[in-house]
Amino acid sequence: MKMTTEEAFVKTLQLHGIQHAFGIIGSAMMPISDIFPKAGITFWDCAHEGSAGMMADGYTRATGKMSMMIAQNGPGITNFVTAVKTAYWNHTPLLLVTPQAANKTIGQGGFQEVEQMKLFEDMVAYQEEVRDPSRIAETLNRVILKAKRASAPAQINVPRDFWTQVIDIELPAIVEFERPSGGEAAIAEAARMLTEAKFPVILNGAGVVLADGIDASRQLAERLDAPVCVGYQHNDAFPGSHPLFAGPLGYNGSKAGMELISRADVVLCLGTRLNPFSTLPGYGIDYWPKEAKIIQVDINPDRIGLTKKVTVGIVGDAKKVATSILAHLGESAGDTDRADRKALIAKTKSTWAQQLSSMDHEDDDPGTTWNQRARADKPDWMSPRMAWRAIQSALPREAIISSDIGNNCAIGNAYPSFEEGRKYLAPGLFGPCGYGLPSIVGAKIGCPDVPVVGFAGDGAFGIAVNELTAIGRSEWPAVTQIVFRNYQWGAEKRNSTLWFDDNFVGTELDQQVSYAGIAQACGLKGVIARTMEELTDALNTAIKDQMEHGKTTLIEAMINQELGEPFRRDAMKKPVAVAGIDPADMREQQV
Repeated sequence: MKMTTEEAFVKTLQLHGIQHAFGIIGSAMMPISDIFPKAGITFWDCAHEGSAGMMADGYTRATGKMSMMIAQNGPGITNFVTAVKTAYWNHTPLLLVTPQAANKTIGQGGFQEVEQMKLFEDMVAYQEEVRDPSRIAETLNRVILKAKRASAPAQINVPRDFWTQVIDIELPAIVEFERPSGGEAAIAEAARMLTEAKFPVILNGAGVVLADGIDASRQLAERLDAPVCVGYQHNDAFPGSHPLFAGPLGYNGSKAGMELISRADVVLCLGTRLNPFSTLPGYGIDYWPKEAKIIQVDINPDRIGLTKKVTVGIVGDAKKVATSILAHLGESAGDTDRADRKALIAKTKSTWAQQLSSMDHEDDDPGTTWNQRARADKPDWMSPRMAWRAIQSALPREAIISSDIGNNCAIGNAYPSFEEGRKYLAPGLFGPCGYGLPSIVGAKIGCPDVPVVGFAGDGAFGIAVNELTAIGRSEWPAVTQIVFRNYQWGAEKRNSTLWFDDNFVGTELDQQVSYAGIAQACGLKGVIARTMEELTDALNTAIKDQMEHGKTTLIEAMINQELGEPFRRDAMKKPVAVAGIDPADMREQQV
């Protein structure tokens, strides 16, 4: 069949049902963007490509459907780097389309030229450059399939002079693979270990959500009466109201989950790569059960045994493996001390819930007084934990939420729980600032009938604030965004108090800036909340405005400057002066 290269490209997108593209318009992509409307593809033109990529991540994580990132070659594409790496560690299948400088001029140092394949080579699961115009559909189809199979971004690089050419091709076939369900011997051994376990624990990761395996893990947990923990930032990987749910591990997670998993003699790590940050000590508890037998299930064999000593490794889909293990359990599985274990789970959860509800303030380390001074300086202001409790009072149970990176968002890690998956969008282990707002916008595009709320500290929000200039247009959906306003880069400031004697270099923000005011200037609703009551009321109103009136609201929650736990106690230490630094040694440069 004869067609143009852009028609072949867009027809392949249609075959795969890719209906949304995020980016900023550029001449190198105009031949295809010109026919997006006819194809049923919506192009969301953002304020910055980095945010566009995070919108794509939010859309795909909330819906499970692939979306597309595209921008002008060169500087437009380089702005995608942080978002693509974020999506890679979030296991998000995205299509990264990178129009390239023309073949006839590349290498001459021309306009908007950069090595786009080298740029993303360790950030995507697969990448391929189109070698000939006649192969454009074939290449695109392969890239999309690779992204789906690896559940990660994949890149197609297209020289811009390959567009607007007439080719004679046949559109490619879509060949889907059945996801692996684990080897028979490994399944049998895992089932035997869990049958004989005295205190089995299940740890659910992102793979459980991606495989739609939450219910399968629930059935397995109930058969064993095993407590279920979830990995860091994966609070939606098990129903929050279930009596066996023990909460998230890792930074500012659930003390109940940490105490329960520390007792395990067998841990089933289901759909998780066991990244190191997710199992770091918390609340002073080094909870990882070093003598327990570990069963690790992951779709990627390269991740199994990478961070923890593993007894049995199973390469497979989390849902299929959980279902198969359940079918192979012995009749006595879970019977050892079942009643005592259930009672301990309930007691441990209750104790932690009471403790969490009474936690108003952050502790100072011995020898430091910052949090004490912060409370004294603003005695009538909310603390971060007060703000999170006020938010929980108004947050709809069915809401999708996003979180940014940073101290105040991290303090809230133990609070939200969910009844189903694809509800909690966190920046993940690449840890980019500026994720909260764009990801929740992407989620709302994909789930227009669901309330959405984004969260960010004021430092991180400053990176994405320019998106307020984009999302007020009539075609964009309404969202709710909460910004924790304490005028500081909190995580780095906590490091400064602990290891650098309150030498606050680069940690302070401009107190004259009003994010609520910026929202209003962009034609959105901006609200300031100074008390718990005001914050709860503001969120209730904002959700109503979002769902019933199509209004976007930014709530600026004014909080004191208390600081939670540092992210990396394991990676920092107090410096010592050896040679010493003297300002008199500074020389003027010779120009």
